[in-house]
Amino acid sequence: MNGFQIEERGFFKKLDWNFIVPLLLLQFIGIINLYSATHGVAEIETDRLFLSQIFWLVNGWIVFIFVTLIDYQFFLRAAFLIYGLNALALIAVMFFGKVALGAQRWLDLGFFSYQPSESMKLCIIMVLAKVLSQKSYPDGMGVKDLAFPLFILIGVPFFITAEQPDLGTAMMIFIIGSSILFFVRIRRSILIAMTALLVVGATGAWFFGLRDYQKHRIYTFIDPNQDPRGKGYNSIQSKIAVGSGQMLGKGFRKGTQSQLEFLPERHTDFIYSVLSEEFGFFGSFFTIATFGLLYMAMLRIAQQARDKAGALLTIGVMASLFWHMFINIGMVIGLLPIVGIPLPLLSYGGSNMLTTMAALGLVSSVSYRKYLF
Repeated sequence: MNGFQIEERGFFKKLDWNFIVPLLLLQFIGIINLYSATHGVAEIETDRLFLSQIFWLVNGWIVFIFVTLIDYQFFLRAAFLIYGLNALALIAVMFFGKVALGAQRWLDLGFFSYQPSESMKLCIIMVLAKVLSQKSYPDGMGVKDLAFPLFILIGVPFFITAEQPDLGTAMMIFIIGSSILFFVRIRRSILIAMTALLVVGATGAWFFGLRDYQKHRIYTFIDPNQDPRGKGYNSIQSKIAVGSGQMLGKGFRKGTQSQLEFLPERHTDFIYSVLSEEFGFFGSFFTIATFGLLYMAMLRIAQQARDKAGALLTIGVMASLFWHMFINIGMVIGLLPIVGIPLPLLSYGGSNMLTTMAALGLVSSVSYRKYLF
């Protein structure tokens, strides 16, 4: 089952089009929205950004098809090796990483800046699916069951990523991993103890762990008007953009906040603000509903998976996509602090696009394999 699987029924007939269609639709929304976000008044490097995203989108589909054609069990067998190599890349960032925007998160590969913390999210999903599928937990996971997946597999990359510093991605690694553990089920007594530990840990992190700029994000989340031209600027401009779109929006490339460049990072973290301003509530709702269709298709794939590992892979990828969407949208409309989380399939970025399409390719591989038995 390690090879390619194109049989008589045909590759395209075997694909789950209930899964593919919303994926294509989201990417179409993303590329149209990105064109508007990168073609404002100044138009600095706009063509490069837009064409670069198309390049990563095409390569993302190549990765998607390649991963689909390979039995997901192959990736699960290699999960620890892939995880270990990614962990080494994370460590390499600490010594050889490229510094940008005050953080050391990327490895410069010449033609491409690789962010190991992005691909680590997928590695976490694969290695947890492998480990947790090898044993059943009828009474829920206990302390011994949680020790290795939680404190080693999730904990190590979490702390390395937080030190870069990239608290947003570190939190995503923890949330994605925890979502898979919750799906498998954790004993109630352990959940109560973990909740208490999180409260104590969060208190300790506030006083001893968080950097000043990270605390300022919390302060400005509570009251952005404390520093409207500094730390609160991004949140204020984003909410103005979202609110000014009203029901129908201002129209394609007619958003004043984005086109006049009041909105910062409008092609990455705040891409949803551009969408809301130009296409209004209906455009925003349609995008979220399309994400919903994608999640429903993934839930069905998980239910139809031929084994527990396939179901866990699918649930993990779905959790990753959902939490990215939830936190990004919550961030741009002012319900959550700004933490620099991209909106999958819509935000600009090579590492994020390739990792997302590889993850979705694994889900497609799980779906594709149901026809083999």
